[in-house]
Amino acid sequence: MSGADLAARIDRLESLAAIQQLPIRYALAVDGRDMDAWVGLFVPDVQCGRHGTGRAVLRSIIEPAVRTFYRSIHQICGHRIEFDDADHAHGVVYCRAEHEDGGKWIVMAIAYFDSYERREGEWYFVRRREKHWYAADWEERPAAPFTGWAAHATPPDLPQDFDSWTAFWAEEGEDSLARLTRQPIGG
Repeated sequence: MSGADLAARIDRLESLAAIQQLPIRYALAVDGRDMDAWVGLFVPDVQCGRHGTGRAVLRSIIEPAVRTFYRSIHQICGHRIEFDDADHAHGVVYCRAEHEDGGKWIVMAIAYFDSYERREGEWYFVRRREKHWYAADWEERPAAPFTGWAAHATPPDLPQDFDSWTAFWAEEGEDSLARLTRQPIGG
């Protein structure tokens, strides 16, 4: 093995370790309400859609959102990372989150679809797209349409947003799916 090959392999391992820290640092920042640490995980010129660009704009969006619930706990359950090149990667992070809201504890099953970029030797989020399976009070069973958190009632994106989901269930008839679930989606 050449010195260059070894250096590239070490760089890849160090990059994996750095990227793997981003989701837990994100969770700690959210749960600790450390807005500076939170926005600091993103590239300085983070794109915030119609709101504009930059960390200050991101903060103006996320700070009011976390003021809609009191406590939260984000548990990182798994992380897949794929490299596009030495300085760009993308991945999926599974998370189980709990939010205290008006006397309820809302449990959510989430997948974050992330883009990462290394700038000046540091890895950052470029983008996080949050998608979820359900939100429900911890005393309730998640039930379709899986929107048990009234203050944040949006239809879930998962599992039907996985490219493989619809193809997997395409051959099953309604009777077959009805034996597995009361409300099939994307089947």
